[in-house]
Amino acid sequence: MLAAMPLPPTTTPPGDETPVRGRDDACPGALRLHPADDGSLARIRVPGGLLTTRQAEALGRVSEELGDGRLDITSRGNAQVRGLTAGCGAELAARLRAAGLLPSDRHDRVRNIVASPLSGLDGRGHADVVAWVRELDAALCDDTPAGPAGGGELSALSGLSGRFLFALDDGRGDVAALGADVTLIATADGGAVLRCGGPLPGPGASRPSGTTHPDTAARRARRTDGSDPLGRGAEANTGGEGATSLTTDGSMAGGAGLRVRGEDAPRAAALAAVEFLTRVRESGTRAWRVRELPAEHAVTTGGLAARLAGAGIEAVPVEHTPAPASAAPPAPGSVPGPNGRHALSIALPLGRVSAAQWRLLTTLASRDGSDELRMTPWRGVVLPGFAPDDAPGALSELAGAGLVTTPDSPWLGVGACTGRPGCAKSLADVRADAARMVADVTRGRAAGTGRIVAGAADTPDTAGAVADTAGAVADPARRDADSGHVDTGHGVVGGSPPWPVSGTTSGGGRAGPEPPPVYVSGCERRCGHPGGRWVDALAIGDTGYQVTVRGAGGDTPETDSVDVTAEQLAGAVAAARGTT
Repeated sequence: MLAAMPLPPTTTPPGDETPVRGRDDACPGALRLHPADDGSLARIRVPGGLLTTRQAEALGRVSEELGDGRLDITSRGNAQVRGLTAGCGAELAARLRAAGLLPSDRHDRVRNIVASPLSGLDGRGHADVVAWVRELDAALCDDTPAGPAGGGELSALSGLSGRFLFALDDGRGDVAALGADVTLIATADGGAVLRCGGPLPGPGASRPSGTTHPDTAARRARRTDGSDPLGRGAEANTGGEGATSLTTDGSMAGGAGLRVRGEDAPRAAALAAVEFLTRVRESGTRAWRVRELPAEHAVTTGGLAARLAGAGIEAVPVEHTPAPASAAPPAPGSVPGPNGRHALSIALPLGRVSAAQWRLLTTLASRDGSDELRMTPWRGVVLPGFAPDDAPGALSELAGAGLVTTPDSPWLGVGACTGRPGCAKSLADVRADAARMVADVTRGRAAGTGRIVAGAADTPDTAGAVADTAGAVADPARRDADSGHVDTGHGVVGGSPPWPVSGTTSGGGRAGPEPPPVYVSGCERRCGHPGGRWVDALAIGDTGYQVTVRGAGGDTPETDSVDVTAEQLAGAVAAARGTT
């Protein structure tokens, strides 16, 4: 049967792959709408995924009154509205400005910040990075013009691509593993490690050391060898993302980074993006991401440290900044905190909520929580601030509304592209077929056999509820009673590394190897598919799929493909994942 191995929220090309960009990126925003078959699409940046209930309510009204009545959460914790009517752009922008969701028109698409969603809520991590999110967002929107006396260099950040990503990790390693362009990792001494480049080395490597403050490290370096601890002058880079340490030429390859003070961290991250833009101009390319820079123009440790020093920020090179060993995203359920309050972690089937489901989330956050919602890069929502006695009832309400509140849900690890009717290139309604697949698994569980039960009648209780949710999420013939609009869109449920699921050990770790996630695609572009090892379910017609296991190396097939009907998809995917 399908197990709850989650999908990585982002994909990255191999380290030796440098795309050549002949144009600026076409990422949608709140002001730049993207035309689709089901109407226009708006992507609303929400730094750190942080929303007040007032802002969340405003998003819900925008979706209901201007769009198709649904909200998607993206793999960067942003919000997406589909089905927007022609000519609504000005009203959409006005509503978002009034809600504080569009603080700067010039910076609409550059406010891409992911942050550890449980930071400050569960007693883990080394810092509450919410303040970092606010400070970095303010720096990104800084419009102070550059002048002859210096300063104002942050105003260049409006030129960042809509694909450029910042990750602020509180030290637990969850968002540090997402391959952001600029990553801050909090350390135990109150400082941070700044990285500029691709994903960190995986689990199993040591946690970033937090025992040495930049001042102390600098004094030790000068005392022992007389060298400049900032590493200035080492500007060349011979390229490569595969290294795992600071290279002798100063390149920020593999796990290399710079240690900075915690109070300097957000500004240091913004200046790292300025350094990237400088390198882009020097290269004469239109690189969107740090990893796309030509090797001879890569961001180097020495160059970035010199820029930070010019801004009064001391930075000390560190050789290794691997992700912590435990980089799991928040599992669905109740998360106790050190202050006696609980946070509720909820996953959204295929990353989408209806108007009614979103209203329930905002109502609970206002009534029983702390007036806050946090959207996650794993297309989920965290509701902070619940009393222990209120958490079970709230989770029950959310589960009854069709949202995922337990870590053994068959929805976890299942993703799909937009599909029909929203995408003209799609050969099938992949969301409906993914929902059928999940419903078949759920029926098998309810029957007590653990086997796939395709096409069986709904059974009571859990199976019926999940099957009904599957239809509400994905069937284009099902209409939301509140909006009257057909459901379209794409989404992913889960994260990487895996959630704790049934079959875990008593300590929360897996008792055996995790099966790979599955992604259902409507055409050979496979938009949004995960990285690493995954099961590829590719539509080959209105009712047929080709199922293949693909590996991390260039998405090469590991197995021969199997052609099946949509009704046979759940069984074929379970066999490919080794979970039958």
